[in-house]
Amino acid sequence: MKEYATTLAILALLSATLALAEDFTTVRGKVYKDATVLRVESNGIVLKTKTGISKVYFVELPRDVQERFRPTPTRTATAQRQLEPIKVKGWAAVKANPTAVIKFFVAGITIIAGVVFLVARRRSQ
Repeated sequence: MKEYATTLAILALLSATLALAEDFTTVRGKVYKDATVLRVESNGIVLKTKTGISKVYFVELPRDVQERFRPTPTRTATAQRQLEPIKVKGWAAVKANPTAVIKFFVAGITIIAGVVFLVARRRSQ
């Protein structure tokens, strides 16, 4: 009974690997027979055939194959992750806010005017 289960599992595995192999035809007519997709990259797919390993770019594939394998923006990690706003600190934060720039400008003028007024008052005494 145990040998029967092992044989059945091996046959199921072999049939599954044969089912994954398929033929790919590029838009220029090149055919990749019994090709297995090793991995999907951002600009194409890597295929394994009897003759070797080939990379086929998405622009070389028909539209239906592109739609099947090309990662959509919802599947990419960058799209799933919510981007946080960049928090600026120091002078960059002041320059980013026009009201804060005006307040610092007025404060600077007030300090300079106060110092000039004190110097002038001391000299007049």
